[in-house]
Amino acid sequence: MRDERVLKLAHNLITRSANLQKGQSIIIEGTHESRDLIIALVRKTYEVGGYPFVRLSEDRIGREVLMGVTPEYSKLAAKYAKPLFEEADAYIGIGAATNVFETADVPAEKKNIHSKHYGRPIHIDIRVAKGTWTILRWPNPSMAQLAKTSQEAFEDFYFDVCNLDYGKMERAMQPLKELIEKTDQVRIIAPDTDLTFSLKGQKAVICSGLHNIPDGEIFTSPVRESVNGTIRFNIPSLHKGHVHENVVLKFKDGRVINHDSTCCDALTNELDADEGARYIGEFAFGVNPYITKSMYDTLFDEKMGGSIHFALGNCYDDAPNGNKSQLHWDIIQSHLPEFGGGEVWFDGVLIRKNGLFVHGDLIPLNPEHLK
Repeated sequence: MRDERVLKLAHNLITRSANLQKGQSIIIEGTHESRDLIIALVRKTYEVGGYPFVRLSEDRIGREVLMGVTPEYSKLAAKYAKPLFEEADAYIGIGAATNVFETADVPAEKKNIHSKHYGRPIHIDIRVAKGTWTILRWPNPSMAQLAKTSQEAFEDFYFDVCNLDYGKMERAMQPLKELIEKTDQVRIIAPDTDLTFSLKGQKAVICSGLHNIPDGEIFTSPVRESVNGTIRFNIPSLHKGHVHENVVLKFKDGRVINHDSTCCDALTNELDADEGARYIGEFAFGVNPYITKSMYDTLFDEKMGGSIHFALGNCYDDAPNGNKSQLHWDIIQSHLPEFGGGEVWFDGVLIRKNGLFVHGDLIPLNPEHLK
């Protein structure tokens, strides 16, 4: 609790991300590993005159619950949680997994049951729909190991990323938001990738420290049936206990018609979760200058400077394209030279090459201007 970086993060989360006011309530979910941040959040909540409601979880217990889950159980869990999530004014969720593969042996059908009957109604239909929510991680040895660094070095990186000047980033993002909302045709060219789609009439949303910490993306959604071509994602994706590398998706009229990855059976299970899982619900640019390599955590990886990502499945209500699904899975492609490079074209004009914006109004989004 003496670490000023923790106090600064708690202050930013309560006063900027949650924008909590006197008399308002907030749900704080986390694990015992994140107790220092939870304590700081509770104190800051009381300081602004709010009411903190803390919910603690543990990975091994969560796995055991999932192993025996049924639709009846998940519906009851949602029923019990619903009043709290409906009444709370804000939400902060802190992930601190000691073993990111803890649920690797949970059958896919069990995960899908809980996603459908608890995850979607609570965390999408209520939490995300209400709009005042933030998710983040807490640095621990497991995360440092995945990032292939020491615990101390990872903590320094973590606080640099999480406590950066998101207000400055937000201002730099405005021209890209405006350009996206004026664009019709998009083309992505990279190794084993040639993908086209339309953004005509779609909204763009700036993400600058309100819903995700770390942050640094601007997202929209393609016209649902407009996606055509092939894309190979070159950043590993750790999803539900499986590491997917070299995910390849082929689209026709918006729908995935062919796919492959190093965990193809698990990928197939996700695509078959429901009809919307084979369509794209999100397209985004990552611009965080401090995140330059994969650390097997989507919350960080999708913000990588010089990257793009697509989400299979559900779209967000603030940038909708009509696609609904219990799935929302972000998969990332880096265009930095060390990953093979890449190009993004808007209506026949090159706007980014090899991870750097070349369009004049977008230059301030390049790393040298954001650090």
